Amino acid sequence: MPAPRPQPPERKRRADAERNRERILAVAHRAFSRFGAGASLDDIAKEAGVGPGTLYRHFPTREDLLEAVYRTEVEKLAASGKKLAESLPPLEALRAWMLLFVDYIATKKIIAPALTPPAGGHAKVIEASYAPIHEAMRSLVKRAIKSGELRKDVNPLDLLRALVGVAYLESTPDWQPSARRLVEILIAGARAAK
Repeated sequence: MPAPRPQPPERKRRADAERNRERILAVAHRAFSRFGAGASLDDIAKEAGVGPGTLYRHFPTREDLLEAVYRTEVEKLAASGKKLAESLPPLEALRAWMLLFVDYIATKKIIAPALTPPAGGHAKVIEASYAPIHEAMRSLVKRAIKSGELRKDVNPLDLLRALVGVAYLESTPDWQPSARRLVEILIAGARAAK
């Protein structure tokens, strides 16, 4: 029996292919947010300035595209915690991140139900998002506590649960203004006594 042939190293995407992929993801995010998970893939390709073949080469199925949009939003949200911490005072960074989290929940509410669960794929995608989101929130809360702006007993998960709760308990399509008001209430209630 011959020895297995070594696999070639994974090729790095060409720069134009990467730009196409990023454009498709940005356009798909806007389309799914506006028209729901059933948005036309042909329209997404057209608006992204690529042919349908290019879209399907990157994302062979609608679910692949939905999953990629979701993962991209999680990555952006997680990365924004560090960027906000570098550019804003602790409490303002926390507030700004929580408002971005509300936008993330809006994306999740559209995309998560549309992902079918083959072999638990849906659950794995959603579960994989928890750690980076919790870490970003934990880091921002820890920083605000250390600065003295936030009470020492604030639990980052309590803040996340409150925002998720209002998003999923509120059945109206305009739940986001309520969630944004809740951010202000949570920040006010969590401030350290001066």
